[in-house]
Amino acid sequence: MKPAHKLLFVVCPMLVLGFIYYSSGKLHLHVWGQKPLFDKQGFMLNLDTKLPLDLAYKYGNLSEGACKPGYAAAKMTAIYPKSKPASMFLDRNFKRLAKVINYLPPFGFRTQERIIDVILSATKNYGLGPELDSLICKRCIIVGNGGILSNKSLGSRIDEYDVVVRLNEAPVSGYTRDVGSKTTMRITYPEGAIQKPERYEKDSLFVFSAFKPLDFKWLRQMVYKEKLVRLEGFWKSVARYVPREPSEIRILNPYFIQEAAFQFIGLPQNNGLMGKGNIPTLGTVAITMALHNCDEVAVAGFGYDMNTPHAPLHYYESVKMSAIKESWTHNISKEKEFLRKLVKANIITDLTNGI
Repeated sequence: MKPAHKLLFVVCPMLVLGFIYYSSGKLHLHVWGQKPLFDKQGFMLNLDTKLPLDLAYKYGNLSEGACKPGYAAAKMTAIYPKSKPASMFLDRNFKRLAKVINYLPPFGFRTQERIIDVILSATKNYGLGPELDSLICKRCIIVGNGGILSNKSLGSRIDEYDVVVRLNEAPVSGYTRDVGSKTTMRITYPEGAIQKPERYEKDSLFVFSAFKPLDFKWLRQMVYKEKLVRLEGFWKSVARYVPREPSEIRILNPYFIQEAAFQFIGLPQNNGLMGKGNIPTLGTVAITMALHNCDEVAVAGFGYDMNTPHAPLHYYESVKMSAIKESWTHNISKEKEFLRKLVKANIITDLTNGI
């Protein structure tokens, strides 16, 4: 056998073995004789994983109650190594976002680039605002709409957070003892937006999350204060006017819908199109956004308990828990499984203990 052939005979098996070893780590395959470290979504099976020693030392030396810079991201990376940074809102450089440019709404913005450009040229602002953007450490709370918030008297505690995120048309007035009075941003879409202008809180950001191309046309009309001329294509009535200046309007990065659906929860991709059971709830989308952009993350008002069908679904109305069973778009059980991972790993704090 020629020397060159002998070398190939030795090197080729080594390369093959090396590739298998490398792939097993990257793809989290079960290697014979070893227990799997990750679940099929890419989360570590051991959710009690401790922080690296340097971070444990860093946070352990902070005074009691002090905000922990980078804590949520560090904890998330510890149990989900594939986590990548993502900006909160779209800005004028949004076309460079490789993760979402090839997806149609709601998982991206393909086909909507021109109208987004028009909207962003009017809003001109792409952050939380100078005061919050300058904070070294931000504590955020996502306030869900669940009936579990009733009679908990958490209002004052919620208001202590730097960033208070509310969802859709959930009211504040009349419920402040339980849900607080502070609103930093309200994330919504056309059918979920508050329809009565007088119900909007002052000094809060209107954060838009698109689920279909028509939604961007609606937003453009709201930004430019145009008369709403097209109403077909929405599944329920929509707001005709949003009492916010363009500078108070933001577009949520659609990557958070994509990441929550396909990576964190494991919903069917359906070739990147919206379909049955592959849309995460807006609450989970908001939590996903906070994991990337907040140092500490808390939630309140989360948790659908299907064992109590007669319990109130929302804190502000009489609709019962049983109504959520027929949801075409969401997979509540798989979503709850993901949120429980975050609670167990101490990445998020659940003030109402509903998850």
